[in-house]
Amino acid sequence: MHAEVWKQARNLLNRLADAPAPEAYRFHIHYWGVTPNHRDNPVHRHSFVEICYVAEGRGEYAENGTTHALEPGTLFCSRPWRMHQIRSRTGMLLLYVAFEADESRMGDGARRRFEALLQGHTVVLPGREDAPVALQWRSLLEWAGMANISRDVLDSAIDALLAALVFTFGGQTDQAADPAEWSKPAELLLREARLFIGNNLPEMLTLEGVAGYLHVSARHLSRLFSRELGLPFSRYVRLERVRQAELLLAGTDWPLKRIAGETGFDTEHYLSRVFRQERGLPPGQFREWLRRDCNINP
Repeated sequence: MHAEVWKQARNLLNRLADAPAPEAYRFHIHYWGVTPNHRDNPVHRHSFVEICYVAEGRGEYAENGTTHALEPGTLFCSRPWRMHQIRSRTGMLLLYVAFEADESRMGDGARRRFEALLQGHTVVLPGREDAPVALQWRSLLEWAGMANISRDVLDSAIDALLAALVFTFGGQTDQAADPAEWSKPAELLLREARLFIGNNLPEMLTLEGVAGYLHVSARHLSRLFSRELGLPFSRYVRLERVRQAELLLAGTDWPLKRIAGETGFDTEHYLSRVFRQERGLPPGQFREWLRRDCNINP
């Protein structure tokens, strides 16, 4: 993509940055940059995060007395208040974005990841032009350069790129780092989790297994269930199994052994024990009560 087209895309992105941020954004963007022939700049510092991508050319990045080589595909991160300088004898086509976190719009996982970036030590990631985050950046600029591009498309791409950049430089401090924890609202994650549980009641459902399916950490998913539903994950699964057993008792003539298998209780005895604890009477008596007093027959 030609540098001039990227510069036009930069201008559009900066106009978006100046506009009121949509609710989806987790970040406050100060500016986007595209410099076709970036050479030396003075030693300086920022109060915000600035992440740069070397699209073409070679140079070096100096921070706190250490110099890092820059080549095509390299990503490098300037953290707040760290003195640094970008240098190049031949010039580089440099893409960059400056931003801060809007913690009021972040979930716990995203907030921890941004804190990990601020405290991290990874400064430069060597050149990989086919790295996913580099492809995201190029794609965003290409979309921004298109005529009649949808604002919704750009907003989604911007937020996804910044989340990926923070994830890339945040290190591997814990398992709650998956970008899915940032880009999916709590209600969407819970809806997907509940659908998965409801569709797989006969299987062994563990917190770790469902979290793995959703590509989030078990700790993050556990907090969502407790915070949003007021129930631990295991308690929710138990109640869903009892609820499904109720439906099968009311709507079928299946024996208890089959209902136990269909609802994940493994044995008829286990189904009866849990059902009595949750509903106050064993499943056989519950079925009789439905048919006698409620006139419900399959």
